[in-house]
Amino acid sequence: MKCPFCHHADTQVIDSRITEEGDAIRRRRKCSACERRFTTYERAELSLPVVAKRNGTRMDFDPTRLRASMGVALRKRSIPMAQVDAAVQRIEEKLQLTGEREVSSETIGELVMAELKQLDQVAYVRFASVYKSFKDIREFVQAIDEMNDPDRG
Repeated sequence: MKCPFCHHADTQVIDSRITEEGDAIRRRRKCSACERRFTTYERAELSLPVVAKRNGTRMDFDPTRLRASMGVALRKRSIPMAQVDAAVQRIEEKLQLTGEREVSSETIGELVMAELKQLDQVAYVRFASVYKSFKDIREFVQAIDEMNDPDRG
């Protein structure tokens, strides 16, 4: 760890403690060159994969966009925002657990459909109709049949 005062590369840890929240380690350090003391914090960094879109572009995963997309499907449905936030959190956790640096937008779409299927059937069909680009009523009926038959969907 470089000293923030003299930028010397050799510093030593004098004391280490877990923060009150328990989510970080606080370290007191001392520079061996200028002997000044400073504090650093060590936290776990969880990163989400980059989203590879159908058109070939890549963008950072954005839970706000995901929540908005689900919100469109859930418009005028009586689903509490706490349930939507929990669904978004589950999707984020699944993406983190993959360990992949990149994930396709199709994969995210499938995760959203699985969550919407549990939250609200109408929202599921709405999302599926846009996500899968339904062209006629038969595709709506097929999506409803898949939703009602757990072995198919």
